[in-house]
Amino acid sequence: MKRLRILFALLFAACLVHSAHAHRFAPSLLNVQEISPLHYNFVWKTPAQGVSSVPLQPLWPQSCEVTSASEPQLEDTGVVTSWQLQCEQLGDDGLVGETLGVSGLGANQASAMVMVSLLDGRQYQQVLNTEQVSFTVPEESTAGDVASSYTWLGMEHIWGGFDHLLFVFGLLLLVGGGRRLFWTITAFTVGHSITLSLVTLGYFNYPVALVEFAIALSIFILAVELTRVDKHDALWRNPWWLAVGFGLLHGMGFAGALAETGLPQDNVPLALLFFNVGIEIGQIAFILLAWAVWFMVRRPLAPWRDRLLPLPVYVLGALSAMWCIERGLAALTA
Repeated sequence: MKRLRILFALLFAACLVHSAHAHRFAPSLLNVQEISPLHYNFVWKTPAQGVSSVPLQPLWPQSCEVTSASEPQLEDTGVVTSWQLQCEQLGDDGLVGETLGVSGLGANQASAMVMVSLLDGRQYQQVLNTEQVSFTVPEESTAGDVASSYTWLGMEHIWGGFDHLLFVFGLLLLVGGGRRLFWTITAFTVGHSITLSLVTLGYFNYPVALVEFAIALSIFILAVELTRVDKHDALWRNPWWLAVGFGLLHGMGFAGALAETGLPQDNVPLALLFFNVGIEIGQIAFILLAWAVWFMVRRPLAPWRDRLLPLPVYVLGALSAMWCIERGLAALTA
Protein backbone atom coordinates (compact mmCIF):
# COMPACT_ATOMS: atom_id res chain seq x y z
CA MET A 1 0.00 0.00 0.00
CA LYS A 2 2.79 2.46 0.88
CA ARG A 3 4.66 1.63 -2.30
CA LEU A 4 1.61 2.34 -4.40
CA ARG A 5 1.15 5.75 -2.80
CA ILE A 6 4.71 6.75 -3.68
CA LEU A 7 4.14 5.68 -7.26
CA PHE A 8 0.88 7.53 -7.55
CA ALA A 9 2.45 10.69 -6.15
CA LEU A 10 4.77 10.69 -9.16
CA LEU A 11 1.94 10.01 -11.57
CA PHE A 12 -0.03 12.90 -10.13
CA ALA A 13 2.88 15.27 -10.54
CA ALA A 14 3.15 14.29 -14.19
CA CYS A 15 -0.58 14.78 -14.70
CA LEU A 16 -0.48 18.22 -13.11
CA VAL A 17 2.24 19.31 -15.52
CA HIS A 18 0.13 18.05 -18.40
CA SER A 19 -3.18 19.56 -17.34
CA ALA A 20 -4.34 21.75 -14.48
CA HIS A 21 -8.01 21.33 -15.28
CA ALA A 22 -10.35 18.43 -15.78
CA HIS A 23 -11.98 18.55 -19.16
CA ARG A 24 -14.87 16.83 -20.79
CA PHE A 25 -14.19 14.73 -23.85
CA ALA A 26 -14.38 17.15 -26.76
CA PRO A 27 -13.33 15.35 -29.94
CA SER A 28 -13.19 17.06 -33.28
CA LEU A 29 -16.23 15.92 -35.24
CA LEU A 30 -16.97 16.19 -38.95
CA ASN A 31 -20.62 15.40 -39.64
CA VAL A 32 -21.43 15.04 -43.34
CA GLN A 33 -25.08 14.72 -44.36
CA GLU A 34 -26.44 14.38 -47.88
CA ILE A 35 -29.44 16.75 -47.91
CA SER A 36 -30.38 16.19 -51.58
CA PRO A 37 -28.74 14.25 -54.42
CA LEU A 38 -25.09 15.38 -54.64
CA HIS A 39 -25.69 18.24 -52.17
CA TYR A 40 -24.10 17.96 -48.74
CA ASN A 41 -24.05 19.73 -45.41
CA PHE A 42 -20.66 19.64 -43.67
CA VAL A 43 -20.70 20.51 -39.95
CA TRP A 44 -17.31 20.79 -38.29
CA LYS A 45 -16.88 20.94 -34.51
CA THR A 46 -13.45 21.28 -32.99
CA PRO A 47 -12.26 21.98 -29.41
CA ALA A 48 -12.25 25.66 -28.52
CA GLN A 49 -8.71 25.39 -27.15
CA GLY A 50 -6.14 23.73 -29.38
CA VAL A 51 -2.60 22.73 -28.47
CA SER A 52 -1.01 24.09 -31.65
CA SER A 53 -1.10 27.22 -33.77
CA VAL A 54 -1.92 25.00 -36.75
CA PRO A 55 -5.72 24.94 -37.15
CA LEU A 56 -7.70 21.76 -37.75
CA GLN A 57 -9.52 21.94 -41.08
CA PRO A 58 -11.83 19.43 -42.81
CA LEU A 59 -10.90 18.32 -46.33
CA TRP A 60 -13.35 17.32 -49.08
CA PRO A 61 -13.07 16.52 -52.83
CA GLN A 62 -11.72 19.45 -54.83
CA SER A 63 -14.51 19.06 -57.38
CA CYS A 64 -17.10 19.99 -54.72
CA GLU A 65 -18.17 23.64 -54.75
CA VAL A 66 -18.96 25.54 -51.55
CA THR A 67 -22.32 27.27 -52.03
CA SER A 68 -22.61 28.75 -48.53
CA ALA A 69 -20.68 28.84 -45.26
CA SER A 70 -21.42 29.92 -41.70
CA GLU A 71 -19.17 31.91 -39.43
CA PRO A 72 -17.50 29.91 -36.62
CA GLN A 73 -19.68 29.91 -33.50
CA LEU A 74 -18.79 28.91 -29.95
CA GLU A 75 -21.05 26.10 -28.68
CA ASP A 76 -20.35 24.52 -25.28
CA THR A 77 -16.75 23.24 -25.40
CA GLY A 78 -16.23 23.61 -29.14
CA VAL A 79 -16.28 25.88 -32.17
CA VAL A 80 -18.80 24.94 -34.87
CA THR A 81 -18.60 25.85 -38.57
CA SER A 82 -20.80 24.56 -41.39
CA TRP A 83 -20.68 24.56 -45.18
CA GLN A 84 -23.14 23.67 -47.93
CA LEU A 85 -21.42 21.82 -50.78
CA GLN A 86 -22.55 21.01 -54.30
CA CYS A 87 -20.76 17.97 -55.73
CA GLU A 88 -22.48 17.39 -59.08
CA GLN A 89 -19.20 16.49 -60.80
CA LEU A 90 -18.77 13.40 -58.67
CA GLY A 91 -21.29 11.28 -60.52
CA ASP A 92 -24.25 9.23 -59.31
CA ASP A 93 -22.34 7.64 -56.41
CA GLY A 94 -21.60 11.03 -54.86
CA LEU A 95 -19.07 10.79 -52.04
CA VAL A 96 -18.80 7.00 -52.26
CA GLY A 97 -15.24 6.25 -53.37
CA GLU A 98 -14.11 9.81 -52.59
CA THR A 99 -11.63 10.93 -49.93
CA LEU A 100 -12.48 12.94 -46.82
CA GLY A 101 -9.94 14.06 -44.26
CA VAL A 102 -8.73 16.57 -41.70
CA SER A 103 -5.56 18.64 -41.90
CA GLY A 104 -3.54 19.61 -38.83
CA LEU A 105 -4.04 16.41 -36.83
CA GLY A 106 -0.31 15.76 -36.55
CA ALA A 107 0.57 19.25 -35.32
CA ASN A 108 -2.21 19.11 -32.71
CA GLN A 109 -1.62 15.47 -31.74
CA ALA A 110 -5.37 15.16 -32.17
CA SER A 111 -7.97 12.85 -33.61
CA ALA A 112 -11.32 13.42 -35.27
CA MET A 113 -14.46 11.41 -35.87
CA VAL A 114 -15.94 11.60 -39.37
CA MET A 115 -19.60 10.59 -39.73
CA VAL A 116 -21.22 10.38 -43.17
CA SER A 117 -24.99 9.96 -43.73
CA LEU A 118 -26.30 9.42 -47.26
CA LEU A 119 -29.85 9.82 -48.57
CA ASP A 120 -30.29 6.07 -49.09
CA GLY A 121 -29.70 5.45 -45.37
CA ARG A 122 -26.10 4.31 -45.54
CA GLN A 123 -23.91 5.59 -42.71
CA TYR A 124 -20.16 5.52 -42.21
CA GLN A 125 -17.91 6.31 -39.27
CA GLN A 126 -14.16 6.67 -39.23
CA VAL A 127 -11.71 7.91 -36.61
CA LEU A 128 -8.83 9.90 -38.09
CA ASN A 129 -5.59 10.53 -36.20
CA THR A 130 -1.95 11.40 -36.72
CA GLU A 131 -1.34 8.10 -38.51
CA GLN A 132 -4.43 8.25 -40.73
CA VAL A 133 -5.50 11.76 -41.70
CA SER A 134 -7.98 10.77 -44.43
CA PHE A 135 -10.17 7.90 -45.57
CA THR A 136 -12.09 6.79 -48.63
CA VAL A 137 -15.86 6.54 -48.21
CA PRO A 138 -16.67 2.85 -48.85
CA GLU A 139 -19.71 1.40 -50.56
CA GLU A 140 -20.76 -0.39 -47.38
CA SER A 141 -19.87 0.09 -43.73
CA THR A 142 -18.75 -3.07 -41.93
CA ALA A 143 -19.20 -4.08 -38.31
CA GLY A 144 -15.42 -4.11 -38.00
CA ASP A 145 -15.23 -0.44 -38.99
CA VAL A 146 -17.74 0.50 -36.29
CA ALA A 147 -16.00 -1.64 -33.66
CA SER A 148 -12.53 -0.24 -34.33
CA SER A 149 -13.71 3.39 -34.53
CA TYR A 150 -15.65 3.33 -31.27
CA THR A 151 -13.01 1.31 -29.42
CA TRP A 152 -10.48 4.01 -30.28
CA LEU A 153 -12.98 6.68 -29.29
CA GLY A 154 -13.53 5.08 -25.87
CA MET A 155 -9.79 4.83 -25.26
CA GLU A 156 -9.30 8.46 -26.24
CA HIS A 157 -12.09 9.54 -23.94
CA ILE A 158 -10.78 7.89 -20.79
CA TRP A 159 -7.25 9.15 -21.44
CA GLY A 160 -8.53 12.65 -22.13
CA GLY A 161 -10.82 12.68 -19.09
CA PHE A 162 -8.47 13.71 -16.29
CA ASP A 163 -11.24 13.61 -13.69
CA HIS A 164 -12.17 10.02 -14.58
CA LEU A 165 -8.54 8.91 -14.38
CA LEU A 166 -8.29 10.73 -11.07
CA PHE A 167 -11.11 8.62 -9.65
CA VAL A 168 -9.43 5.41 -10.85
CA PHE A 169 -6.26 6.73 -9.23
CA GLY A 170 -8.13 7.15 -5.95
CA LEU A 171 -9.48 3.62 -6.13
CA LEU A 172 -5.94 2.33 -6.57
CA LEU A 173 -4.88 4.23 -3.47
CA LEU A 174 -7.84 2.83 -1.56
CA VAL A 175 -7.44 -0.85 -2.37
CA GLY A 176 -3.81 -1.35 -3.40
CA GLY A 177 -3.52 -4.41 -5.64
CA GLY A 178 -4.53 -8.03 -5.95
CA ARG A 179 -8.10 -9.28 -5.77
CA ARG A 180 -9.38 -6.15 -4.06
CA LEU A 181 -8.18 -4.07 -7.01
CA PHE A 182 -9.76 -6.48 -9.50
CA TRP A 183 -13.16 -6.49 -7.81
CA THR A 184 -13.17 -2.74 -7.17
CA ILE A 185 -12.36 -1.83 -10.78
CA THR A 186 -14.91 -4.42 -11.94
CA ALA A 187 -17.55 -2.77 -9.74
CA PHE A 188 -16.69 0.66 -11.17
CA THR A 189 -16.99 -0.81 -14.67
CA VAL A 190 -20.40 -2.33 -13.92
CA GLY A 191 -21.65 0.97 -12.52
CA HIS A 192 -20.62 3.19 -15.40
CA SER A 193 -21.67 0.61 -18.01
CA ILE A 194 -25.24 0.64 -16.67
CA THR A 195 -25.78 4.39 -16.84
CA LEU A 196 -23.79 4.80 -20.06
CA SER A 197 -26.11 2.31 -21.76
CA LEU A 198 -29.36 3.61 -20.26
CA VAL A 199 -28.65 7.26 -21.06
CA THR A 200 -27.34 6.55 -24.56
CA LEU A 201 -30.38 4.42 -25.40
CA GLY A 202 -32.68 7.23 -24.23
CA TYR A 203 -34.19 5.69 -21.10
CA PHE A 204 -33.64 8.85 -19.06
CA ASN A 205 -32.07 12.29 -19.20
CA TYR A 206 -30.12 14.17 -16.56
CA PRO A 207 -28.90 17.72 -15.80
CA VAL A 208 -25.38 17.73 -17.23
CA ALA A 209 -24.00 20.50 -15.00
CA LEU A 210 -25.28 18.80 -11.84
CA VAL A 211 -23.77 15.44 -12.83
CA GLU A 212 -20.42 17.08 -13.61
CA PHE A 213 -20.49 18.56 -10.09
CA ALA A 214 -21.41 15.17 -8.61
CA ILE A 215 -18.47 13.53 -10.40
CA ALA A 216 -16.10 16.07 -8.84
CA LEU A 217 -17.76 15.50 -5.46
CA SER A 218 -17.24 11.73 -5.79
CA ILE A 219 -13.50 12.31 -6.15
CA PHE A 220 -13.47 14.62 -3.13
CA ILE A 221 -15.37 12.08 -1.00
CA LEU A 222 -12.87 9.42 -2.04
CA ALA A 223 -10.00 11.71 -1.01
CA VAL A 224 -11.61 12.30 2.40
CA GLU A 225 -12.06 8.57 2.84
CA LEU A 226 -8.36 8.06 2.16
CA THR A 227 -7.48 10.31 5.11
CA ARG A 228 -9.43 8.21 7.60
CA VAL A 229 -7.37 6.59 10.32
CA ASP A 230 -9.74 3.65 10.79
CA LYS A 231 -8.97 1.21 7.98
CA HIS A 232 -11.37 -1.45 9.21
CA ASP A 233 -14.80 0.03 8.62
CA ALA A 234 -17.28 -1.37 6.11
CA LEU A 235 -16.18 0.87 3.25
CA TRP A 236 -12.54 -0.11 3.53
CA ARG A 237 -13.48 -3.78 3.79
CA ASN A 238 -15.92 -3.57 0.84
CA PRO A 239 -14.75 -0.72 -1.43
CA TRP A 240 -16.68 -2.09 -4.42
CA TRP A 241 -19.91 -0.58 -3.08
CA LEU A 242 -18.38 2.88 -3.33
CA ALA A 243 -16.95 2.02 -6.75
CA VAL A 244 -20.23 0.81 -8.23
CA GLY A 245 -22.20 3.72 -6.78
CA PHE A 246 -19.89 6.40 -8.09
CA GLY A 247 -19.47 4.41 -11.29
CA LEU A 248 -23.13 5.17 -12.01
CA LEU A 249 -22.28 8.89 -11.90
CA HIS A 250 -19.23 8.58 -14.12
CA GLY A 251 -21.25 6.59 -16.65
CA MET A 252 -23.46 9.62 -17.17
CA GLY A 253 -20.34 11.65 -17.87
CA PHE A 254 -19.26 9.09 -20.45
CA ALA A 255 -22.73 9.22 -22.01
CA GLY A 256 -22.54 12.99 -22.33
CA ALA A 257 -19.26 12.66 -24.22
CA LEU A 258 -20.71 10.00 -26.51
CA ALA A 259 -23.76 12.16 -27.20
CA GLU A 260 -21.49 14.91 -28.53
CA THR A 261 -20.02 12.47 -31.05
CA GLY A 262 -23.16 10.54 -31.94
CA LEU A 263 -23.87 6.91 -32.77
CA PRO A 264 -24.58 5.16 -36.08
CA GLN A 265 -28.33 4.57 -36.06
CA ASP A 266 -27.99 1.21 -37.80
CA ASN A 267 -25.39 -0.07 -35.33
CA VAL A 268 -26.13 1.55 -31.97
CA PRO A 269 -25.63 -1.57 -29.77
CA LEU A 270 -22.33 -2.44 -31.45
CA ALA A 271 -20.97 1.10 -31.23
CA LEU A 272 -22.05 1.38 -27.58
CA LEU A 273 -20.44 -1.96 -26.72
CA PHE A 274 -17.08 -1.10 -28.24
CA PHE A 275 -17.05 2.43 -26.84
CA ASN A 276 -17.32 0.75 -23.45
CA VAL A 277 -14.60 -1.73 -24.43
CA GLY A 278 -12.35 1.19 -25.33
CA ILE A 279 -12.93 2.77 -21.93
CA GLU A 280 -11.97 -0.48 -20.20
CA ILE A 281 -8.84 -0.87 -22.32
CA GLY A 282 -7.88 2.68 -21.37
CA GLN A 283 -8.42 1.97 -17.66
CA ILE A 284 -6.37 -1.21 -17.78
CA ALA A 285 -3.59 0.58 -19.65
CA PHE A 286 -3.53 3.28 -16.97
CA ILE A 287 -3.24 0.69 -14.20
CA LEU A 288 -0.49 -1.21 -16.04
CA LEU A 289 1.38 2.04 -16.60
CA ALA A 290 1.18 2.75 -12.88
CA TRP A 291 2.73 -0.59 -12.05
CA ALA A 292 5.43 -0.20 -14.70
CA VAL A 293 6.45 3.20 -13.36
CA TRP A 294 6.49 1.88 -9.81
CA PHE A 295 8.90 -0.95 -10.65
CA MET A 296 11.24 1.58 -12.26
CA VAL A 297 11.35 4.07 -9.40
CA ARG A 298 10.72 2.13 -6.19
CA ARG A 299 14.38 1.81 -5.18
CA PRO A 300 15.56 5.37 -6.00
CA LEU A 301 12.64 6.82 -4.02
CA ALA A 302 13.03 4.64 -0.94
CA PRO A 303 14.75 7.35 1.21
CA TRP A 304 11.83 9.77 0.69
CA ARG A 305 9.03 7.26 1.09
CA ASP A 306 7.49 8.68 4.28
CA ARG A 307 7.46 12.24 2.96
CA LEU A 308 5.83 11.24 -0.30
CA LEU A 309 3.08 9.09 1.20
CA PRO A 310 0.55 11.89 1.94
CA LEU A 311 1.14 13.78 -1.31
CA PRO A 312 -1.24 11.90 -3.65
CA VAL A 313 -4.16 12.23 -1.23
CA TYR A 314 -3.52 15.96 -0.81
CA VAL A 315 -3.44 16.46 -4.57
CA LEU A 316 -6.56 14.36 -5.00
CA GLY A 317 -8.43 16.41 -2.42
CA ALA A 318 -7.19 19.80 -3.63
CA LEU A 319 -8.03 19.25 -7.28
CA SER A 320 -11.43 17.72 -6.58
CA ALA A 321 -12.30 20.57 -4.19
CA MET A 322 -11.41 23.09 -6.88
CA TRP A 323 -13.59 21.25 -9.39
CA CYS A 324 -16.46 21.07 -6.89
CA ILE A 325 -16.42 24.85 -6.51
CA GLU A 326 -16.04 25.47 -10.23
CA ARG A 327 -18.72 23.00 -11.30
CA GLY A 328 -21.02 23.84 -8.40
CA LEU A 329 -21.12 27.47 -9.52
CA ALA A 330 -21.74 26.32 -13.08
CA ALA A 331 -24.64 24.12 -11.92
CA LEU A 332 -26.23 27.01 -10.01
CA THR A 333 -26.13 29.27 -13.05
CA ALA A 334 -27.15 26.62 -15.59
